[in-house]
Amino acid sequence: MNHLLLAGFLAIAASNVQAQAVKADSAVKTTAIGTTKVWGTVDGMAIAGLVQGPSAAEAPLQVACVFEYTEGDIFNAPPALPAPLNGMVHLDHALQGQITEIRKSGKFAGHAFETLLITPPAGALKAQRLLLIGLGNRNAFNADLMTSVGAVALREALNLGVTSFSFASDIKDAGIDSPTALVAGNVTKGIIQAYRTQQYLKSKNLATYKPVTKVILLAGPAFFTTAGEGIKEAIASFNN
Repeated sequence: MNHLLLAGFLAIAASNVQAQAVKADSAVKTTAIGTTKVWGTVDGMAIAGLVQGPSAAEAPLQVACVFEYTEGDIFNAPPALPAPLNGMVHLDHALQGQITEIRKSGKFAGHAFETLLITPPAGALKAQRLLLIGLGNRNAFNADLMTSVGAVALREALNLGVTSFSFASDIKDAGIDSPTALVAGNVTKGIIQAYRTQQYLKSKNLATYKPVTKVILLAGPAFFTTAGEGIKEAIASFNN
């Protein structure tokens, strides 16, 4: 093959690769950082979505989820999300690596439903407090787990006396290819179910708490719309 033919062949190949990349990119609908939407309301509690990372979301309480530690798990991209899109990496950096340290050292094992409350230094996060919830063994993850995780988040928020909180599942950040809509829907179901249980207890004079008026479910730019579909479906199941 002469040089002219080779050059022409390479140019065509490069053009085809570029066209395929553009097509792949266009297939993923992304949403701008900072976009927010109330997906619905249940019992006076608005459930909103927000395209933001857990280190930058403003709330009295930020909830973030982590698996049991494996070496470099949130930094190994792929399968973890690349650092610019990885909310858990940003959260770890904002706390000067302490999330990795407490996980790696075993101070917080990340067993399923295990919790750890952190009060970050002033200005480190947009949230006043950070609650870590364990997801257990990453290799045994099932989306059904997130219903109970949502319930834990709601109960801890009530115990802390906050009237709103932000929630980040951080599953894809850790490299787990989870079903976005199902995970978001299950978290929503767990939150609502737990809230209704507390309402029942309150009606029987067995509980006191400040009403939660808003829950913010965080999503990455590529997952906001899909997560919203799951959240809306979950809300509808309680409002019918």
